[in-house]
Amino acid sequence: MKILFAASESVPFVKTGGLADVVGALAPVLAKEGHDVRVVIPDFTAIPQEWASRMTHVCDFEVQLGWRRQYCGVEKLEKDGVIWYFIDNKYYFGRPYIYGMGGDEYERFGFFCRSVLNMLPMIDFQPDVIHAHDWQSGMIPALLKIQYMHLPFYANIKTVFTIHNLQYQGIFGIREVQDVLGLGDSLWTDDKLECFGCANFMKAALVYSDLITTVSPSYSEEIQTAYYGERLDGLLRARKNELHGVLNGIDLEDYNPATDTRIAATFSADDLGGKAACKRALQEKLGLDVKPEVPVIGMVGRLSNQKGLDLVDYVIADIMRLGVQLVVLGMGEGRYFNLFSWAEGEYKGQVAARFTMDHALAHQIYAGADLFLMPSQFEPCGLSQMIAMRYGTVPIVRETGGLRDTVLSYNEVSGEGNGFTFFNYNAHDMLHTIERAADYYRNHRDVWATLQDRGMRGDYSWAHSADQYLGLYKSLFEAKEKKTDAAPEEKNPVVVEIDEK
Repeated sequence: MKILFAASESVPFVKTGGLADVVGALAPVLAKEGHDVRVVIPDFTAIPQEWASRMTHVCDFEVQLGWRRQYCGVEKLEKDGVIWYFIDNKYYFGRPYIYGMGGDEYERFGFFCRSVLNMLPMIDFQPDVIHAHDWQSGMIPALLKIQYMHLPFYANIKTVFTIHNLQYQGIFGIREVQDVLGLGDSLWTDDKLECFGCANFMKAALVYSDLITTVSPSYSEEIQTAYYGERLDGLLRARKNELHGVLNGIDLEDYNPATDTRIAATFSADDLGGKAACKRALQEKLGLDVKPEVPVIGMVGRLSNQKGLDLVDYVIADIMRLGVQLVVLGMGEGRYFNLFSWAEGEYKGQVAARFTMDHALAHQIYAGADLFLMPSQFEPCGLSQMIAMRYGTVPIVRETGGLRDTVLSYNEVSGEGNGFTFFNYNAHDMLHTIERAADYYRNHRDVWATLQDRGMRGDYSWAHSADQYLGLYKSLFEAKEKKTDAAPEEKNPVVVEIDEK
């Protein structure tokens, strides 16, 4: 198949979150199976020079945005069997940030969506499927159906849209989006593009895409409820037959404790000896008390309410009284910067916090911690819990979204499980689960070794997920073939019985 991924970011070029990991890992897996896979992202200034220097110019043209005509250049490079395209416009993407505060985001990514469609004939690539990711590429399915489908080149292209996080939808004023994309008044009704009086890039994709996916089976069910649905639950329920949850994977080469050069010592499921050295190195590096008997709890990710940090805030003193150490790495809300800065001073040698994006330190925390805490309010998929388990670090998670699909709480009766979980979004439920996990670490080393082994031997690869995506892509064309090949229906004669009386 010929497949085009459209997204706002992808590793190894530019990354702010899990979206980049998914795009950068899934595309090469599909390419290895023999498919013609290409990826298009904006040509941000943030892309390192080592990649920019390898790009070659393909073409350039002008893109009509309302009354404006804007330059669009297309650069490309090949890596891992995939052709990567970069949409070049210095006015929109030559800024010192990836995402702004909303001032002209509708114009930046409206330009991106139209440029992706306009470039296809220019680069002589007619995909079977355009797979768009998150709101930044959400207008691609809508523009394709509304403005391009009548052209022969675009007539048979199908669209798949993946929701990575429903909370971020790309909401703007209707008049501004109309001005940029030339979308007439008749389209701004609640069954099409209008959403509570606004333009909504995410909703546009949900209405016009042929198939919708999200990044875990549980999250696909949750977002059809009012609590998780972010005011789009009604639309998602209406399209439930086209909505599928496909669990993300992780890059098994990047996250491999047996070959990882970023950690103090390598180890594997068959030989965990190096993990103790990783723990000691982590404690020394971050100024924690070097005590091998004390369980170290790691947290890596965005510092926000979504990640359940308000629960940690509420009971942090109680957590510290359990005699554990806490390591936090991430950037985000000032409230949590203040919380962990205070905790680091209050509990010297017991808490360490680093407010940065440090890929090497993240690997060292995954390898050196004993426990990994993710008490998320909601979690579409979550990659950190899978990475932690691959490094023999036992997860403590709340049962939501992808966390629920990947972590099973240890059951003393059946012996099943690979971690510890709690269900209610409640600080003391979380505290009790941390206490239970710490007890198993200290007093039940045989169970602990079993949990580590199960986590490290789990299958977190992209292979199964890639097969699911391919099945979905093919289903779009199988349905059409069945309809085309079906024999005409034979009309049964109408029999009318007449009562002679």
